[in-house]
Amino acid sequence: MQSLNIAATGMMAQQLNVEVISNNIANMRTTGFKRQRAEFQDLLYQNLRRIGSTSSETGSVVPSGVQVGAGVKTGATYRIMTQGTLARTEKTLDLALKGEGYFQISMPDGSTAYTRDGSFERNADGELVTLDGYPVEPGITIPADARSISINSEGSIEVLVGTSTTPQNVGQITLARFSNPAGLEGIGNNLFLETPSSGSATTGNAGSTGFGTLAQGYLEQSNVNSVSEISDLIMAQRAYEMNTKVITVSDEMMSSTAALKR
Repeated sequence: MQSLNIAATGMMAQQLNVEVISNNIANMRTTGFKRQRAEFQDLLYQNLRRIGSTSSETGSVVPSGVQVGAGVKTGATYRIMTQGTLARTEKTLDLALKGEGYFQISMPDGSTAYTRDGSFERNADGELVTLDGYPVEPGITIPADARSISINSEGSIEVLVGTSTTPQNVGQITLARFSNPAGLEGIGNNLFLETPSSGSATTGNAGSTGFGTLAQGYLEQSNVNSVSEISDLIMAQRAYEMNTKVITVSDEMMSSTAALKR
């Protein structure tokens, strides 16, 4: 009975669905997190009577045929890139993105990673870095004696140094955007890598055409909706239970067949 194998694929699919949902819920408070959604596809079909085949010598055609499916598989875990809400932190180097774009981060191996997490710090050399100490591109160094740091919506950084009352520009934060941001590869630590699916990065200043703007003293929150996730979790649980019911019924049918006596 193929129903046992078919129901098993359904159980495995819903197990993965629950894992995706649980990861979303676990990251409800993760800065810049983008929730994922599992997408499913049906498996190959067995043609017991092929659609469109002729059924007589006069050329009559079978209108529907007989096909039996083999179950379900996971097609993708699609990342939903909608804007998260902005939370005020009042921390000088916290930056939130409003709209399209990613901060560019220099990785230890020389590659560039991308993030929506704008919780930045200064290292011992005054460089603007992530919480893991990775420099923000392009390299920006803030003087040690800077007494005021201002970052406008276009990413221009100005500081007041010493007793001077004239702002000094120390750098410009540039952003990157992609034709298919859902194709970026998540590597953990709120970082993404470019892939052939995402396309090549296009860089530019915040506020320019196609790019979002920055908000100093804010952080972008996760775009996870708790009500939606719990609703999806309940539906996944019910789908799993229905597949286990199919296995139970199939087992009972096989038991009945085995109990037949001549």
